[in-house]
Amino acid sequence: MKTFNKSMIAALVLGTTAMGAQASSWENESKDAWIDGKAETVLLMNTNLNNFDINTDVKNGKVVLTGKVESDLDKELAEELVLSLDGVRDVDNELTVVKNVDSKHDRMDSEMDDTEGDLTDAKISTVITTRFLFNSEVGGTDIDVDTDNGVVTLKGTVESEAEKQLAMKIAKNAEDVRDVVDELTVVAE
Repeated sequence: MKTFNKSMIAALVLGTTAMGAQASSWENESKDAWIDGKAETVLLMNTNLNNFDINTDVKNGKVVLTGKVESDLDKELAEELVLSLDGVRDVDNELTVVKNVDSKHDRMDSEMDDTEGDLTDAKISTVITTRFLFNSEVGGTDIDVDTDNGVVTLKGTVESEAEKQLAMKIAKNAEDVRDVVDELTVVAE
């Protein structure tokens, strides 16, 4: 009888462990699917990227980006947008840069530098706006983000001083930001 009891206990422990592992696996797959959906959405919402040429795959919170983009800046922007999402542990950026050869690439170097600066400013504004939209503590639709030469200006309304400070911190922590100008107004409802 003792052997039978020990066998039953062992079977129950093994069965419970297997069920726990199955539940944990299902939970991880659900989280990965949720992250994948958010990554696809944030890339689709960005007007600077052609989302149809970018593929995402998520495994244990790590996002792998594959596909084609038109510039190194687009590649960096896609990675930054996905990396800013909650739940993303890491991004493996395997995007291929395919240069578009047309008349715009025949410009002088100084014009290209200006264009790259404008694209960097657009990337900064997009990343910050996206972070605001995906942060439940910041009213992202009430804050306008303008960037000029890496200097970000935040305009609009927030509901509290804490929300204002969080918005400022999010903006200051974005890559390539040199300074943040606060023009936010606190309006208590």
